[in-house]
Amino acid sequence: MKFLGKRKPEGAPGLAASPTTRERGNAAEDQALAHLQAAGLQLVVRNYRTPGRGGGEIDLVMRERDGTLVFVEVRSRAGSAFGGAGASISATKQQRIIFAARHYLLRLPSPPPCRFDVVLVEASLQWLKAAFDAQ
Repeated sequence: MKFLGKRKPEGAPGLAASPTTRERGNAAEDQALAHLQAAGLQLVVRNYRTPGRGGGEIDLVMRERDGTLVFVEVRSRAGSAFGGAGASISATKQQRIIFAARHYLLRLPSPPPCRFDVVLVEASLQWLKAAFDAQ
């Protein structure tokens, strides 16, 4: 049996299995979550998605000690080509995150103060507080 892909089939000798994009993303989210929790934030929801197609997703919804709800986008890149992880958060991506945050807030009886943070996971971890605003 000939194997042309990058991932090693079960029991196949030779090629080492490389993590999938999803696995790398989950690992970056785990790292970001641990960092934010060590800074005193509390996890509220992980991977909040709006129903239906074309909606948005929020990687982490966290709560600060003062009650502020923090919507966190985690971005990871193996290299800095094309501007790295930070450059991958386009205006369209920001609008989808804002859409999902508004959808999340509609479920609450009284929305608390909120902000949008970004955690970049590259060679090191960088936490950008209030990285963008809802317009």
